[in-house]
Amino acid sequence: MPVEITWWGHATCTVEDSGARVLTDPLFARRLAHLRRRRGALPPERARAADLVLVSHLHADHLHVPSLAALPAGTRVVVPRGALRAVPALRRLGGLRLTEIGPGEEAAHGDLTVRAVSAAHDGRRLPMGPRRSPALGYVVSGEARTYFAGDTGLFDGMAEEVGTVDVALLPVGGWGPFLGHGHLDAGRAAEALARLAPRSAVPVHFGTYWPIGMDGVRPHEFHSPGDEFVRLAAVRAPRVAVHLLTHGESVRPEVAR
Repeated sequence: MPVEITWWGHATCTVEDSGARVLTDPLFARRLAHLRRRRGALPPERARAADLVLVSHLHADHLHVPSLAALPAGTRVVVPRGALRAVPALRRLGGLRLTEIGPGEEAAHGDLTVRAVSAAHDGRRLPMGPRRSPALGYVVSGEARTYFAGDTGLFDGMAEEVGTVDVALLPVGGWGPFLGHGHLDAGRAAEALARLAPRSAVPVHFGTYWPIGMDGVRPHEFHSPGDEFVRLAAVRAPRVAVHLLTHGESVRPEVAR
């Protein structure tokens, strides 16, 4: 069965591989604090179906407790080590099977293996609390090797730690033009792509949520990161097939056989 990637918006993706469905950073809200979903309908009910859910870090747009609570009972959810202590509301999600994991550790489901890798990002549960939990990326290995970066900046040893992958799901934007340390914008994401050298890439984490009112002031900064990543990736990593998806769109990328 071909590997299939579906982007639901922001960092929420479904990776279908080896007969299993892996869901990343589920966020099914119309509004989150000052952020409002400005593009794409909310993911449909079928987006909640997953054999394994991967949460990259504790920020509320990646670890969204109401979205996790909407998952079917019995769903296995992998979270960064320390998350249950840092986010007490997780312990009240009694219907889910929660597993904590740290960099270098693995979780398995059927023929799939998920390996946690480092991310250069603030792992705290903001706006309060000490750093109790690492930010993670994940490499999902089955028929393909798919790297979900979560939120990260460039860091030394990124390619070596991630290893050889077929597909990279890379964040390319955020809430505004100045993302700062610990994030990839379109340019830094293109540099990450050149280092990782996968067969295919899908840009994520752009063009979904935006601060209320800002879309009318600087709309190009909301819409442009995906196109800019495609342009820069063609220069920095011309051998990589970049798939710029719309919300809810799927792709079956080429994988090594």
